[in-house]
Amino acid sequence: MSVTVEDVRHIASLARLGLNPDRIPGLVAELNRILEHMDALQAVPSRPDQRVTGVSAGGMPLREDVGPPISLAHSRDEFAPIMRDGFFIVPRLATHEDSAESGL
Repeated sequence: MSVTVEDVRHIASLARLGLNPDRIPGLVAELNRILEHMDALQAVPSRPDQRVTGVSAGGMPLREDVGPPISLAHSRDEFAPIMRDGFFIVPRLATHEDSAESGL
Protein backbone atom coordinates (compact mmCIF):
# COMPACT_ATOMS: atom_id res chain seq x y z
CA MET A 1 0.00 0.00 0.00
CA SER A 2 1.31 3.44 -0.84
CA VAL A 3 0.03 7.00 -0.49
CA THR A 4 -0.54 9.08 -3.60
CA VAL A 5 -0.80 12.81 -4.19
CA GLU A 6 -4.57 12.40 -4.51
CA ASP A 7 -4.68 10.64 -1.12
CA VAL A 8 -2.86 13.53 0.56
CA ARG A 9 -5.17 16.10 -1.04
CA HIS A 10 -8.25 14.08 -0.02
CA ILE A 11 -7.08 13.72 3.59
CA ALA A 12 -6.25 17.43 3.76
CA SER A 13 -9.72 18.33 2.50
CA LEU A 14 -11.37 15.98 5.02
CA ALA A 15 -9.34 17.57 7.82
CA ARG A 16 -10.05 21.03 6.39
CA LEU A 17 -6.35 21.81 6.22
CA GLY A 18 -4.83 24.36 3.94
CA LEU A 19 -2.16 22.59 1.96
CA ASN A 20 0.72 24.28 0.18
CA PRO A 21 1.14 22.49 -3.18
CA ASP A 22 4.93 22.61 -2.79
CA ARG A 23 4.63 20.55 0.43
CA ILE A 24 2.60 17.69 -1.11
CA PRO A 25 5.51 15.64 -2.56
CA GLY A 26 7.31 15.76 0.80
CA LEU A 27 4.18 14.61 2.64
CA VAL A 28 3.68 11.75 0.19
CA ALA A 29 7.27 10.62 0.75
CA GLU A 30 7.00 10.90 4.56
CA LEU A 31 3.74 8.95 4.70
CA ASN A 32 5.11 6.24 2.43
CA ARG A 33 8.21 5.89 4.66
CA ILE A 34 5.92 5.47 7.68
CA LEU A 35 3.94 2.78 5.89
CA GLU A 36 7.18 1.00 4.88
CA HIS A 37 8.25 1.02 8.51
CA MET A 38 4.90 -0.45 9.56
CA ASP A 39 5.34 -3.20 6.95
CA ALA A 40 8.78 -3.98 8.39
CA LEU A 41 7.33 -4.22 11.90
CA GLN A 42 4.54 -6.46 10.68
CA ALA A 43 7.12 -8.83 9.18
CA VAL A 44 8.70 -9.47 12.60
CA PRO A 45 7.76 -13.00 13.64
CA SER A 46 5.77 -13.27 16.83
CA ARG A 47 4.05 -16.12 18.58
CA PRO A 48 0.50 -15.86 19.85
CA ASP A 49 1.55 -17.51 23.13
CA GLN A 50 4.00 -14.71 23.95
CA ARG A 51 2.48 -12.65 26.72
CA VAL A 52 3.27 -9.12 27.67
CA THR A 53 4.48 -9.01 31.24
CA GLY A 54 4.60 -6.19 33.71
CA VAL A 55 1.20 -4.61 33.14
CA SER A 56 -1.96 -6.33 34.26
CA ALA A 57 -5.58 -5.45 33.69
CA GLY A 58 -5.43 -3.29 36.81
CA GLY A 59 -2.74 -1.05 35.32
CA MET A 60 0.59 -0.03 36.74
CA PRO A 61 0.84 0.63 40.47
CA LEU A 62 1.33 4.28 41.29
CA ARG A 63 3.76 5.51 43.90
CA GLU A 64 2.57 7.52 46.84
CA ASP A 65 2.61 11.25 46.32
CA VAL A 66 4.81 12.14 49.26
CA GLY A 67 7.41 14.77 49.91
CA PRO A 68 7.62 18.36 50.96
CA PRO A 69 5.43 20.85 49.12
CA ILE A 70 7.18 22.77 46.38
CA SER A 71 7.60 26.37 47.40
CA LEU A 72 6.52 29.03 44.93
CA ALA A 73 8.75 31.95 43.96
CA HIS A 74 5.86 34.32 44.65
CA SER A 75 2.82 34.01 46.85
CA ARG A 76 -0.28 32.55 45.26
CA ASP A 77 -2.13 35.84 45.74
CA GLU A 78 0.36 37.64 43.49
CA PHE A 79 -0.47 35.63 40.37
CA ALA A 80 -3.95 34.26 41.19
CA PRO A 81 -5.79 36.63 43.49
CA ILE A 82 -9.25 35.10 42.97
CA MET A 83 -10.06 31.52 44.04
CA ARG A 84 -13.32 29.62 44.30
CA ASP A 85 -13.67 26.12 45.79
CA GLY A 86 -9.90 25.63 45.65
CA PHE A 87 -9.63 26.54 41.94
CA PHE A 88 -7.99 29.60 40.38
CA ILE A 89 -10.43 31.98 38.70
CA VAL A 90 -8.97 33.61 35.61
CA PRO A 91 -10.58 36.06 33.16
CA ARG A 92 -11.68 34.79 29.79
CA LEU A 93 -9.56 35.61 26.78
CA ALA A 94 -10.75 38.61 24.79
CA THR A 95 -10.65 36.47 21.66
CA HIS A 96 -13.31 34.11 23.07
CA GLU A 97 -15.92 36.67 23.92
CA ASP A 98 -16.42 40.35 24.47
CA SER A 99 -14.52 41.36 27.62
CA ALA A 100 -17.56 43.32 28.86
CA GLU A 101 -19.52 40.04 29.01
CA SER A 102 -16.86 38.11 30.94
CA GLY A 103 -18.07 39.24 34.36
CA LEU A 104 -14.53 39.48 35.76
